Amino acid sequence: MENTYLPCGKYHQTYKDEHSWWKTKFIKSKMILLLIVLFFVIPNVAQGYWMSIFNHVGYTILGALGVQLLIGYCGQLTLGHGAFIAIGSYTTTMLLLEFPWPQIIVDLGLSYPLSTIIAGIVAGLWSVLFGLPSARIKGFYLILTTMAAQFITVDFLITQYISQIGGRGQAFSIPGESIKIGPWVIDSNTKVYYLMLVLVILIIIMLSNLLRSRVGRAWIAIRDNDISAEVMGINVLKYKLLAFFVAGFIAGITGSFWISNLSAVSPEHFEWFLSLWLVGVILIGGTGSIHGVIFGSIFMVVTMELLRMGIQPLGETFPKLASDFLYIRDSFFGLLICVFLLYEPNGMAYRWWQIKSYFNLWPFSY
Repeated sequence: MENTYLPCGKYHQTYKDEHSWWKTKFIKSKMILLLIVLFFVIPNVAQGYWMSIFNHVGYTILGALGVQLLIGYCGQLTLGHGAFIAIGSYTTTMLLLEFPWPQIIVDLGLSYPLSTIIAGIVAGLWSVLFGLPSARIKGFYLILTTMAAQFITVDFLITQYISQIGGRGQAFSIPGESIKIGPWVIDSNTKVYYLMLVLVILIIIMLSNLLRSRVGRAWIAIRDNDISAEVMGINVLKYKLLAFFVAGFIAGITGSFWISNLSAVSPEHFEWFLSLWLVGVILIGGTGSIHGVIFGSIFMVVTMELLRMGIQPLGETFPKLASDFLYIRDSFFGLLICVFLLYEPNGMAYRWWQIKSYFNLWPFSY
């Protein structure tokens, strides 16, 4: 009888089978069940406030995927990824509000999808610009270069110039009817959730397949030892810049998606803490793992929300606690990073792998 759920009882004879997405019928059943829960159960159960939490989790996943690519798979340290998300948001916003789209494009509801793709390309190219120093520097010096992207992009270009276009001041109001794909107007949390779900699945599939290709293997070789990779004939600069482009493209898509959840976009949505937050997500979730991005995003968003819900009732007795929540949140964030680096340095994805292996190999889990 063929074993469909125990890895120790099933082996593969072809490369295609070994690298398939869903290796057994049991795994296929689990994934189909997961898709049913995501697309049908959650939208009918979670409404309003909780749906906004799911959307925030999805936004964090999308943003952290680019950081995971750079840090976890290519070994390029970054602390300015929020700048590329901001580029995506503002590119899409400017195209929707200022660009004279042909009327047929507007009528067909293609202006937002096209703006999203253009935003990804622009953010990718902007990311490559700040990835150029990686040809000569790495480590601590590259961190400073990517931090410069944050300050140059958000604090200077966007705040002082782009935000002033049209005399709007700091914020761009986004008409609800402008965010639509074909006839589908995205004007509720549930519709934003479906958009987020589709984007997360598509980008995870794209990134996973890319990492299994020659490009992905080159990135991992550069991460492990860039000198050895160059000796083996890998064009290190080319693949580093490609990693920055892909990470920036994902960030641009992330920023374009996030305006569908906002009534107005301003530089305050893309402060430097966002970049630090995304790095913390992959450290807690696990570097070098797409599962780590998902686990880290869920854990961080839910934990911070529980912290807010715990402090809110105390606000009546201790008003200063409520007014200082942002400082408490930042302090708690730092504490979580320290605790995970001390007690779970490989992140939640590694623990998940251990638990999964234990049950898959039981009763021979030793």
